[in-house]
Amino acid sequence: MRAIDLFCGAGGGSLGAAAAGVEIVAGFDVWPVAGSVYRANFPHARFYPCDLATLMESDVWVIRDDLGPVDLLLASPPCTDHSPARGAKPPSAGLDLPWCVWAFARVFLPRWIVVENVVQMRRWHGYRAFLWSLCGLGYCIRQEILDAADFGVPQRRRRLYIVCDRETDPPEIAPRTAHRLARDVIDPGVGVYKPLYAPWRARATIERVERALRVLGRDATFLSVYYGSGPQWQTLDVPLRTVTTRGHFALVRPDRRGGHEMRMLQVDELRRAMGFPAWFDFGGCTRTDTMRLLGNAVCPPVMQAIVEELVRCA
Repeated sequence: MRAIDLFCGAGGGSLGAAAAGVEIVAGFDVWPVAGSVYRANFPHARFYPCDLATLMESDVWVIRDDLGPVDLLLASPPCTDHSPARGAKPPSAGLDLPWCVWAFARVFLPRWIVVENVVQMRRWHGYRAFLWSLCGLGYCIRQEILDAADFGVPQRRRRLYIVCDRETDPPEIAPRTAHRLARDVIDPGVGVYKPLYAPWRARATIERVERALRVLGRDATFLSVYYGSGPQWQTLDVPLRTVTTRGHFALVRPDRRGGHEMRMLQVDELRRAMGFPAWFDFGGCTRTDTMRLLGNAVCPPVMQAIVEELVRCA
């Protein structure tokens, strides 16, 4: 099986598909940092540093002639406009980027397509038309909402997967493993702990931690969460909450002096939380860029499970 990956980012989808035995032929992304990381980890694949929204049909045919036929098309269009995190911000030009998937599908006509996005993509004004356009190319479609925690990833990450097959109805993707916990990603020996009660510490941070201490007790070690609604903390005995492009989790623990200390989770800890292996090369990216890559990535074990099921049912 041969695959291409649109909006590939760091290559989480490609990594999962490769683990399922697929040959990754090419990745596409407009961000140079993503290109550098993708090339480092998929040296035998082509990388196209292009804005997919600007390609004409003739351009896609040139790419098709260059790469040859493929069996699988992976795509993770930017989710910013669909995400609830954007609040009341007006939509941007990226809202219609899923149509790039259709543009490639009608030229390449692979047997399978897997599109990943936030669950809120279903509210996109073009969602039903997008699905109908794929049906018009002969695809049978299954819409799956999968939680990465059900596939061995120590993180709660619900995402929409649009799974398409031109020959038969796509199979149901069933959960595979028991949940791994947030404590599975923690390395106590890394990072620099600093006192909770420090003159420079933001009052909001202290109040967030104190609310957790009132519930969990002063002897607890836990995570303070810097985003979202509801309790802004979590224990280490459940999967990590969804990793974002900011990586805003702080580990809080007693300091053995009657107080508490804390540090931010480190990049390697968040890499584990996304299901990326230790050998995956982020090429010396800054923390900011690495967190952007991770927070926007597909969890490789989820894509591996999907592709293995497609192959099994072929």
